[in-house]
Amino acid sequence: MAVSRKEKPDLQKKVHEVPHKPGVYLMRDRFNRVIYVGKARDLRKRVSSYFLPSKMAQADLKTRAMLEASWDFETHVVRSEAESVLLEGKLIKEYRPRYNVSFRDDKRFLLVKVDLSEEWPRFRLTRLKKNDNARYFGPFAAAGALRQTLNLMRKKFGVLTFGRGAPTERELRSSTYQVPVRLSEITAEQYRDRVRQACEFLEGQSREMIDMLEEEMRKAAEKMDFEKAAELRNMVDDVRETTRSTRRFTRGTLPSAIDPMADVQALGDALQLPRLPLVMECFDISNISTTHVVASMVCFRDGEPDKNCYRRYRVRTVEGQDDFASMAEVVRRRYSRVLLEAREKNPEVAEFSQENPVDALQHVAANNDERNDAAQFVAVRLPDLIIVDGGKGQLSSACRELHRLGLHDLPIIGLAKEHEEIYRPGRAVPLQLPPDSGALHLLQRIRDEAHRFANAYHQLLLKKRIDESILDDCPGVSQNRKNLLLRKFGSVSRLRKATVEQIAATEGIGSKLAEEVHRFLQRH
Repeated sequence: MAVSRKEKPDLQKKVHEVPHKPGVYLMRDRFNRVIYVGKARDLRKRVSSYFLPSKMAQADLKTRAMLEASWDFETHVVRSEAESVLLEGKLIKEYRPRYNVSFRDDKRFLLVKVDLSEEWPRFRLTRLKKNDNARYFGPFAAAGALRQTLNLMRKKFGVLTFGRGAPTERELRSSTYQVPVRLSEITAEQYRDRVRQACEFLEGQSREMIDMLEEEMRKAAEKMDFEKAAELRNMVDDVRETTRSTRRFTRGTLPSAIDPMADVQALGDALQLPRLPLVMECFDISNISTTHVVASMVCFRDGEPDKNCYRRYRVRTVEGQDDFASMAEVVRRRYSRVLLEAREKNPEVAEFSQENPVDALQHVAANNDERNDAAQFVAVRLPDLIIVDGGKGQLSSACRELHRLGLHDLPIIGLAKEHEEIYRPGRAVPLQLPPDSGALHLLQRIRDEAHRFANAYHQLLLKKRIDESILDDCPGVSQNRKNLLLRKFGSVSRLRKATVEQIAATEGIGSKLAEEVHRFLQRH
């Protein structure tokens, strides 16, 4: 029966299974798409409030439309309210639900950054983690508590916060940094000891600091100085909020009730595969612009991501945005390499030249299992199922390349995103799995991971191109000099922060060229 004709389930019964714990909840429509993500201190109370008879009557237009479109919900329990905030933001950015307004932009939670390569490292706030060898702490959900904690660190550890570069004259003389002596009376090496202690504090070693503040609070209360005691109490709360251990949520660590192997079994049954799809590889093309057309291949083993086997590709032979040709190139490159590596690592394959490659590799796998040497083979084994992101066109392109390689019997499907239709070779009518099917959920997780991995690679190349193009346009900077500068400073961003003297100290760069480079980067 078509999905649209199904009767809407009664979600009030499901509410009684929700625990009284902090977490996030996801509302899904009849196509199993996430349409709203919310957080709650008490999941049972929050979710049940949506299904009260008075809720629909009093709700605004947006909430009413969301409730009418909701056919199911799921909950994820976390350890604290702060974690629910972080997970909510992660899921909203990932799913971009229709009825969420906040978090859909690129706003991120605050991090604390300290660059230990600086002579006098400072603790700064940032929202973007870069690959620049600096140390990062966080993310922190409570921005106010974090700022108060940094003020406390400045006073208790005598470390520099905010600002840039070496300490100013005012900072050197300030009594704020007097732990145990002023900055003007210590060396940069001695200051680094303060930074190390502050880093340990941010990592969660805050028990000693909290005990000290609580002792001061008790003394202030005994002296009837309740204003000071309240200030210290708030300070203790801020420190606890900031230094409490908080998980960083990624797709691999997302709290969930998913049973990966049960989903694998369901997928094998739904597709009527000859054997369980224990190893699956999924391809996605990212062609946001014609500058860099890239692709990703992600691997799931036993229903879970196997990131060691992920691969990314820059499409070489295709002009413009052609998903079909791009998919053909990537599939061809992937499995021609797999066959080549298999033959190099397993010379016995050559003895079975009358067999097709799938049978030959399975034969070698069986022999390896008998010799307890399967680990070597697993690195180059063919998957039990190939998934391409797209419909008939992408699937046909991939199938043609597999046939050219002799991989006629390798199971492959295409997953079209709009209606979650599954296309199979030789079958005109696509397969549609029930929205609550574990098999469909597994395919969606694989497809979404491939899409994320491809987009991340595309953004990396785009950023790299922007950095490179800026330096390429600088007068007097040849390819060799550009390489020398990037090798020394690591990136254009760090080069832009360097002084003329630091640039001139680079081998092959004179003082005159250093001035031109510095002037150019300040203007661009």
